[in-house]
Amino acid sequence: MDCPDYRIQLDAVHSGYDRKTCWVHPRAGTIPGENPIVVMTMQKLKLTGSDLFFELNEMRTDDMGRTWSGPVPHSQMLGRRRESGGIEVAINDFTPMWHKASGKLLGTGQCTRYIGDNIMPDPRPRQTAYSIYEPEKRAWSDWDVVDMPDKKKFFSAGAGSTQRFDLEDGDILLPIYVRTPDFSSLFSTVMRCSFDGEILRYVEHGDELIVPESRGLGEPSLTRHGDEFFLTLRNDVRGYVARSRDGLHFEKPKDWIFDDGSELGNYNTQQHWVTHPKGLFLVYTRRGAGNDHVFRHRAPLFMAQVDPERLCVIRRTERILVPNRGARLGNFAVTKVNGEETWVTVAEWMQTIGPDPHDCTRCEKYGSDNTVFVSRIIWSA
Repeated sequence: MDCPDYRIQLDAVHSGYDRKTCWVHPRAGTIPGENPIVVMTMQKLKLTGSDLFFELNEMRTDDMGRTWSGPVPHSQMLGRRRESGGIEVAINDFTPMWHKASGKLLGTGQCTRYIGDNIMPDPRPRQTAYSIYEPEKRAWSDWDVVDMPDKKKFFSAGAGSTQRFDLEDGDILLPIYVRTPDFSSLFSTVMRCSFDGEILRYVEHGDELIVPESRGLGEPSLTRHGDEFFLTLRNDVRGYVARSRDGLHFEKPKDWIFDDGSELGNYNTQQHWVTHPKGLFLVYTRRGAGNDHVFRHRAPLFMAQVDPERLCVIRRTERILVPNRGARLGNFAVTKVNGEETWVTVAEWMQTIGPDPHDCTRCEKYGSDNTVFVSRIIWSA
């Protein structure tokens, strides 16, 4: 199987932090045109806690990454909200992507709730959240949530850190993951939505995919290559992949392996797709890369070509997109900028392995400083 030629250009677009918070979830969406506009959202995380997120900020480039503006906070529209009972709710795990049919940059993610001193309730409700960008005003709409048909079943359901696929008729195939009603595990599914440029509406959802390993399947990401859809899924023990003809109904998920039959080594973190007309690629982290000092082995960030027939990663094509500098790189995103470039965006997340996961100096000693990277995949003609 031939691999399309490409080169990698690694840009550092922001760096530095205050050791109290760090930037996470830099995810970019592209507004197409002769001069594409790339809008990247990200947010701060409190280091002395777990998943304690604040308002979304924006960085933007109108000149293909030569210069970037921001970060600019969007506290009013994309900040925390107060609910009854002393609850605050934040939009997080947000991913913007161009919606061609409506001509809108639509970002999707989920909600996280906090009580008192940033304590997450258990069980905690989640919803799929979304917002729309206005490029002329450089503003986002007030975030809203998708109205789901079964409030009990979808009590904890969101599109956090997922990768969607937009159909030619404008409908959106949006992967979500759902806490089962007894809160024992997670299942993943693909939700078909309509979008009229203002409201994202649930239409139906497909197969509910689950595995017996711990916590089930979460953070699903979807793409189409050729005539088939492919879904990659997070699990505590190993990553999984499933194939579909329609993007809603899937074959049984199988564990990710290399083409030599060995385990890929990805576990308890997300993977995403890079899709090119001449090849399908997976971006991921894994064990076995001299990275035992990194939380859940989430650095370096790799990319390799996928064999879509055998559903495996071709080991000889593996390349490093972002190097290991001691901090984890597991929360990232992919945007197609144009036919010549695809960008992978990620930040050095400055929490580490135990016994003190909040000791950011353990990441710093390997060179990390909360740099926000744009890894540019530049395709050969």
